Amino acid sequence: MPRQISYIIGNEACERFSFYGMRNILVPFLISSVLLAYLPEGPQRDGAAKDIFHMFVIGVYFFPLLGGWLSDRFFGKYHTILWFSLVYCAGHACLAMFEDNATGFYTGLFLIALGSGGIKPLVVSFCGDQFDQSNKSKAKLVFDAFYWIINFGSFFASLLAPLFLRHWGPAVAFGIPGVLMFIATFVFWLGRRHYVNVPPSRNDPHAFLEVVKTALRAHAPGEGRPGRAVAVAGLVVAAALLLLWALSLGGLAPWWPDFGFVISACLALGVVIASVGWGASMQLERARGAHPDAAVDGVRAVLRILIVFALVTPFWSLFDQKASTWIIQGREMVIPHASAWWPSWLVKDAAQMQALNPLLVMLLIPFNNLLLYPALRRLGWEPTALRRMGWGIAISGVSWIVAGMLQLWLDGGAEVSLSWQALPYLLLTFGEVLVSATALEFAYSQAPHAMKGVIMAFWYLTSTFGSLWVLLTNFGVRNEAVLGRIAGTGLSENAFLMFFFAGFAFVAALAFAAYARRYPMQDNYRVA
Repeated sequence: MPRQISYIIGNEACERFSFYGMRNILVPFLISSVLLAYLPEGPQRDGAAKDIFHMFVIGVYFFPLLGGWLSDRFFGKYHTILWFSLVYCAGHACLAMFEDNATGFYTGLFLIALGSGGIKPLVVSFCGDQFDQSNKSKAKLVFDAFYWIINFGSFFASLLAPLFLRHWGPAVAFGIPGVLMFIATFVFWLGRRHYVNVPPSRNDPHAFLEVVKTALRAHAPGEGRPGRAVAVAGLVVAAALLLLWALSLGGLAPWWPDFGFVISACLALGVVIASVGWGASMQLERARGAHPDAAVDGVRAVLRILIVFALVTPFWSLFDQKASTWIIQGREMVIPHASAWWPSWLVKDAAQMQALNPLLVMLLIPFNNLLLYPALRRLGWEPTALRRMGWGIAISGVSWIVAGMLQLWLDGGAEVSLSWQALPYLLLTFGEVLVSATALEFAYSQAPHAMKGVIMAFWYLTSTFGSLWVLLTNFGVRNEAVLGRIAGTGLSENAFLMFFFAGFAFVAALAFAAYARRYPMQDNYRVA
């Protein structure tokens, strides 16, 4: 096992504590803070807190595109991680200092999104760079250990941060994660002389975008350029979305829905990725000759990976709401302090239920690897990466069915114990282990060498679009006609949305399974 792995793992443990420590108290803090005091308590303030949380998540998982690009083209992974970590530390300082100042606090959220997002695709791929063909068998163990240590940090953050907020206030609750982020940066810096540093691919004439541009521009005798037409149409639609947002902002397009910049920009980004990718795939063979076959085949592999990633986005729309929708649901429940088995000395807040997620991850990863997967293989069913991911999406849908049933119980006026939330957390976490832990290994192994940082950035972008689906759904139900139809079902808005997201996951799981049947697996580990 490469000795430098210990520095990367130590860095990740502290960084994850810092991130989840602030993230898991963000919604409760916003609901009770002066920042949203202009809204009445209840659904309006809860909805605004959810929107801010999911816009923050969108930023966190958008900026990996920037970090991956800077790393792959200019600075390499080590320096990019180090510099973005310093930005990350500054963001935590802003949260601790500006708890009652909207400009300062939201600046801190932006800096954390930039710093956390900037390093997010790189730490995993930097860890993978420490392996080659001679010891790649150990890489799976390290990727699992990597995911385990993420949840080790997350567990203590989820358990303790709500207590810090309750007893010592926001300055301390946000300040402690900042200290942990500084320690994470220092630990990473300590290993600087031991790392394998794969140099960036500067001005590579056969890089992903170069091959795509060649394919879209190339002529074929007697044929048109349908792929280029698709790509151009997508760029026009994306520009129109941003223009309509700007016009509606100035009151010049009152008929256009007031999506806001974040939703409009994410929709435009999605249209660009989909149209350019689709158009390039239609004409990709035209790039042969101008580029080596390996580069063209690498682009084909990336485009296939992007389809897998797109089908995973509904999973994240369910998963990330555990820190928003499920916390709000938990606040309506009764904490069973009178029960002898409940740890009243420790668990005093509904937000602490999130600690179940990382705790269960730490238990489920060894359970799956040591018991479940070997048992499935003995039965003749190989749990491949794509099979695990497809089942994970479906199981996450089941967790939201259970959460919806709990909401029906609450809506009926019953007192529901907070302990019941353990069941949907168990199901959602099992789905997470099957999807997210597997995807770390899948994304690294499938990406061509020159594009590992960027392909990991695209993986994290799936969370951006997961939160986009949440924002779009929340926007859609803030309409009198839609609310009337929901009321006609006999369900509350919260219960209806929980069952809606469950159905969303089931449809995505079926689509994922259909595509996985014809996906050609790759092996792109570095040669010794």
